[in-house]
Amino acid sequence: MSGKTLRRVVSDNELTAEDLASVGLADDSVVRVNRQGDIEIRRAASWDVIGGLLGNFEERIKRETGLDWA
Repeated sequence: MSGKTLRRVVSDNELTAEDLASVGLADDSVVRVNRQGDIEIRRAASWDVIGGLLGNFEERIKRETGLDWA
């Protein structure tokens, strides 16, 4: 998903806007969330874990993106 979409999914008790900005998240960043709730951002040569989601994140991601787990 995009960084813009992630911002809509994340709640303040997980990561704040300042937290996301400090790791370099931009609206056009490419991010993914694994089944454990770890958020990863795509860098030039790798994926970096930047934080995590708490409780009910699967439903929130599906609702926001329309995507299901691959």
